[in-house]
Amino acid sequence: MQSNINNLKLQKHTTPKLGKNGFIKNIKKNRTLLLMISPAIVYYVIFMYLPMLGICIAFQNFNYVKGVFGSPLVGFENFRFFFITGDARNVTFNTFAYNAVFVSVNTIFEITIAIFLSELSGKYYKKATQTIMFLPYFISWVVVGAFIYNIFNYEFGSLNTFLKSLNMKPVNVYINESVWKYILLLANMWKWVGYGSVIYLSGIMGIDNEMFEAAFIDGANIFQKIRYITLPSLTPQIVVLTLMNIGQIFRGDFEMFYQVTGNNPMVYKATDVIDTYVFRALINSQEFGMSSAVGLYQSVLCFIIIMVTNYIVKKYHSDYALF
Repeated sequence: MQSNINNLKLQKHTTPKLGKNGFIKNIKKNRTLLLMISPAIVYYVIFMYLPMLGICIAFQNFNYVKGVFGSPLVGFENFRFFFITGDARNVTFNTFAYNAVFVSVNTIFEITIAIFLSELSGKYYKKATQTIMFLPYFISWVVVGAFIYNIFNYEFGSLNTFLKSLNMKPVNVYINESVWKYILLLANMWKWVGYGSVIYLSGIMGIDNEMFEAAFIDGANIFQKIRYITLPSLTPQIVVLTLMNIGQIFRGDFEMFYQVTGNNPMVYKATDVIDTYVFRALINSQEFGMSSAVGLYQSVLCFIIIMVTNYIVKKYHSDYALF
C-alpha cells in the first residue's frame, strides 16, 4: 500500500506540466486530427456562436437605421410584453406537451417495431419493410401538409367526400381545434417512427448472438429473451436518445406545426408553439425585439431542462449521462 502511494507521489512530481511549448507540441502532434475537425469547428463558430451576439436585440428597441449597436436598450421590456399578452403560458405549455407526448409515444413504437423487425425471419421481407417504414423520413412537411389538406378539406377532402357518399354530414376539421392534437401526433409518428426504429434496430443487431443462443438452450421463449436480453442491452441507447430529445423539448418542429395546420388562426390555441409564435411575431408585426426575447426564453428553458435531466440521470447511473 505504501509503495503504491510513493509511486503516485513520484508520478505527480515527475509528470511535466503542459506549458506553452507543450501546448504547441501537442498541436503539432495532433495536427492531422485538428485539420480533420476544423470544418466542423468553423461551421459551429460561424453559424452557432457568432449569431449569439444577436441576443442583445432581446434587450433593445431595435431600429433598422440605428442597427444592433445603435438601438436603445429597454431592459426586460420585450420579455414583459410577451408575458403580459397572455400568450406565453399557452405556447410554452403546447410546446412542452406536444414534445413530451412525441418523445414518449415515438420511443415506445420505435423500440417495439425494431424488436419486431429483428425477429422477422424473411430476409427480403425484412429489408422491404425497413425501406417502406424509412421512406416517410425523406418526405417534406410541405408534402405532408398537402396530403392532410386533401384528406380533411371541407369541400373536396377524401374524408368528407366519403361521408357525403354515405349521406352523412361533412366534418369541418379546420375549425375544430381539439382534433388537431391527434392529427399532429399521427403525422409525427408517421414521419419519425420508421427512422427511429432503424436506429434501435442497429443497436439490436449489435447484441452478442451467443446470449440469445444461451437463452434458447435454457428454454427461454421469445418474450423472455426480449425482456431479459434485448431491452436491458438497449437501455444505454434509449437513455442517451431520450436525453437528446428532452434537450429539444421546448423547441417545436416549426415545419410540422406550420405546414400541417396550414397556419390556420382558428386552431392557434391548440397548435401554436413557441417557434410558430416567434415566426408570426417577426413576419406580421416586425417585432424583432420581442422575437429575440422569446427565442432567448426558449433557449434558456432548453438549457435548464437538459441540465436538470442529465443531473438526475448522472446521479442514478453516471454511465448513461451525456456529460
